[in-house]
Amino acid sequence: MSGVRALLFDVFGTVVDWRSSVIAKGEAVGKRHRVEIPWPEFADAWRREGYSQAIAQINLGEAPRQDVDVLHRAMLDRLLARYGLDLPEDEVVDLNMVWHRLWPWPDSPSGLTRLKRRYTISTLSNGDLHLLTNMAKNGALPWDCILAAELFGAYKPDPRVYDGAARLLRCAPEECMMVAAHEQDLQAARARGFHTAFVHRPREFGPGVVVPRPADGTYDFVVANFTDLADRLGV
Repeated sequence: MSGVRALLFDVFGTVVDWRSSVIAKGEAVGKRHRVEIPWPEFADAWRREGYSQAIAQINLGEAPRQDVDVLHRAMLDRLLARYGLDLPEDEVVDLNMVWHRLWPWPDSPSGLTRLKRRYTISTLSNGDLHLLTNMAKNGALPWDCILAAELFGAYKPDPRVYDGAARLLRCAPEECMMVAAHEQDLQAARARGFHTAFVHRPREFGPGVVVPRPADGTYDFVVANFTDLADRLGV
């Protein structure tokens, strides 16, 4: 890995625990309004239907590109109606902003700080630039820079995102390493010439959901967390 200069990180699920963050925010809303809602189910639907499916449709050309906040809000409105929760507009706006305030995994701030000593570390996320900036401030994430898919007019796993990130960092593809908890992301990055590191986040989707860990050798590194990655890279 002596030629690697930049580590580019997926964020949702890899750096931050989106599910626990959304559930906790929802439970606070429910408690305030004295309503019982299955918030884990709500969070899963918000992520799956309001984000992942919407981005897939956009990448297929079936829908126009929109800001992630807009995608999240459209699904939030549908979910609030589905579960019969009527909130004032200011509370709906605040609930939608939970995606700007997601909690980091415990190893993220310290692990990133170690990796930063040797490498340029940057986001490479489908989240929008202002969302990622707010998240970094909220979670004390020590990025050297913040790169977002919106800079390239596409969403991962579109090749333009990986090519554009390497170009902006003035790196050859082989000087970049994509770090992610999702194999689709890593496979797309590898196809553009990036090195790859899989970070196993077994709790991303909650208890009872098995997140397979790829066999060693599937990617350049298969690690348990960012501390493990820093150890493996000798930082």
